[in-house]
Amino acid sequence: MTIAAVRTHRLSAPLHTPFVTALRRTTTVDTLVVEVIDDDGRSGFGEAPQVWQVTGASIAGAEACVREMIVPALLGRDADDLVARCAEVQRAVAGNESAKGAVDVALHDLAARRLGVPLVRLLGGTTRRVPTDVTLAAGDAMDLANAAKQRRAEGFDVLKLKVGTDASGDLDRVRAVRSAVGPGVRIRLDANQGWTPREAVRVIRGIEDAGLDVELVEQPVARWDLDGLAWVSDRVDLPILADESVFGVRDLVEVIRRRAADMVNVKLAKCGGLHPARTLLDLAAAYGMGTIVGSMMESQIGVGAAASLVAAYGTTAVSDLDAAWWLAWSPVRDGIRYDGATVVLPDAPGLGVTSVATEAKMQTRS
Repeated sequence: MTIAAVRTHRLSAPLHTPFVTALRRTTTVDTLVVEVIDDDGRSGFGEAPQVWQVTGASIAGAEACVREMIVPALLGRDADDLVARCAEVQRAVAGNESAKGAVDVALHDLAARRLGVPLVRLLGGTTRRVPTDVTLAAGDAMDLANAAKQRRAEGFDVLKLKVGTDASGDLDRVRAVRSAVGPGVRIRLDANQGWTPREAVRVIRGIEDAGLDVELVEQPVARWDLDGLAWVSDRVDLPILADESVFGVRDLVEVIRRRAADMVNVKLAKCGGLHPARTLLDLAAAYGMGTIVGSMMESQIGVGAAASLVAAYGTTAVSDLDAAWWLAWSPVRDGIRYDGATVVLPDAPGLGVTSVATEAKMQTRS
């Protein structure tokens, strides 16, 4: 059975709460959904989120990459030869990890649907429930404390606090959140590259000295500053999690070589999909690094793929899969759902997504 067509869908949907980090502020999910269709009319879905400040990927750029470079390598090819098709996607173009990741996930989704099994089964797992943290958007200490109490009341017990917008006030922000939720909640920090190395060490040591029981600190310094990341890691006790510094395997090899971080955050839109993500998780495990799987601002499609990966492969810490939880509504029908702090995978073939109500463009075999 061959790949007969590829559709691209531009999706924009509102968030119920603004999402604010040291890098950006957004009130919407903006993403490109890719639909790969076989000769029987079955569809597999993937998505490429637009996050200019992290991946540099745009909807227009991802769509051009898919349509002009990747689709010609796929049309008319065997849909069941998943390894070969994913390899062709990776070879089709340099960079463009978000676009490649969308097609990679769509191919996996289609393969699972053709076998009549959930995606997690295709990846080798069986569980359908995956815990997630929830992000507290950057803000002042009082706003963060109030948000923390609300998220705790909603059932979340791992809170990811966005810091890095103002190093001088970050210790007070962490102290306010810890006071608001008490000792039974895990708090992790994400500076989104917002600190200098010296600021990072000063803030993290202050947190350690204050006994605020923080689990880890994510990407404290600029993504390109691996020397600075290693300098921070060497001077604090809290685990340092590399995110923006690691897109692909070569990045992770360099982080390992420099001993720049203790953990890595693997994201499908950064690394190019499920196939390379599994390589990153295996490499991190081989070198004793901790792992989580993260999400950008994505719909049920991207989060469902990431959650399926976690369900099949596991991570050393609770993963960051709350992106679709932020949606006020979504044009993506079915797929994952949230049960408090748990992502529930559907008991349906593939990702369980049944339709995407957006403007669509198609390329078919001539």
